[in-house]
Amino acid sequence: MYKEEKVPYYAVSEGLHKILQIRNLTESTFVLRLDRGNLEFKPGQHVIVGLEGELNQREYSIYSGEKDDYIEILVREVLGGSVSLQLKMCRPGQSLQVNGPFGSFVIEKFNMFSKKLVFIASGTGISPFHSFVKSFPGIDYVLLHGVRYKYEAYERNDYDLNRYFLCTSMESNEGRKGRVTRFLPHYPLNPDMLFYVCGYNNMIYEVCHILGDRGIPEESIFSEVYF
Repeated sequence: MYKEEKVPYYAVSEGLHKILQIRNLTESTFVLRLDRGNLEFKPGQHVIVGLEGELNQREYSIYSGEKDDYIEILVREVLGGSVSLQLKMCRPGQSLQVNGPFGSFVIEKFNMFSKKLVFIASGTGISPFHSFVKSFPGIDYVLLHGVRYKYEAYERNDYDLNRYFLCTSMESNEGRKGRVTRFLPHYPLNPDMLFYVCGYNNMIYEVCHILGDRGIPEESIFSEVYF
């Protein structure tokens, strides 16, 4: 049921943004913090990032909060992925080309504090949920995060740990071993919840199938293929 609508909530900006900080989370995953400039966005949207003067660019969900005076993206180095490899070589002070924001994977205001929100992510697909949680203190949420190993629980202390459930496919974790789609069928759900899903296509399709089988209406499920 995935449908990507590149409809910006703000006027799209295009320009150079200086790298302020690089935060390494694992050997292959890092956070780039950029000066914000005049870029305005809604949590859940993404930007297109690349080296200055390069045509090769990639989409990244915004990782930082709506009120932060900087922009952050969460990047995983991918072998054969030219943009992620280029970004891995960057250093503070260097400028990147940033275009955006784009996307409609957002929480509408009338749902923000009136509904229980279930966030389901795989890997760095957690980015928009990090932005949601930083931007909207007090929302009633639970986060199901699927990764391979426990060390890929990126900055898990930024979440309420009573609301954060880590699912590891390659090792046991607090009695849970397996993909998030193995855990989801046993998690207590009700049709009044809203579900936000971000990750790879196969995970999204499987999650939507599980939710449909459990009586969740299609209009309560919002999805975003990993950026």
